[in-house]
Amino acid sequence: MMQSKATDLIQKHCVPCEGGTKPLTQEEAAPYLQAVPHWIVDDEGKKIKRTFVFKDFMEAVDFINRIAAVAQQEGHHPDLKLFNYKKVSVTLSTHAINGLSTNDFILAAKTDTLV
Repeated sequence: MMQSKATDLIQKHCVPCEGGTKPLTQEEAAPYLQAVPHWIVDDEGKKIKRTFVFKDFMEAVDFINRIAAVAQQEGHHPDLKLFNYKKVSVTLSTHAINGLSTNDFILAAKTDTLV
């Protein structure tokens, strides 16, 4: 079931979020989190995050460039941090609603396919 959920997310596309849209509640986010099990929710429930580790600096930079291409295509942009020369932290949140939306989980699922 988890695999089919991730597949469902990968096949979707991000849609623009309006300011009046409410962020997902913990209960609404739970099934999406099951579909992207390596991602964790922050303490406030407003962001999801995952850290990826690569063999070297250039592999990490290549990963960032691949995420950037997908994010630009989807119109939904993560916060990216390269640290310890080969680790990349990806944080997703929908800034327009100050919380999580389906878009965050769509981009998380698509990011998982890049490794």
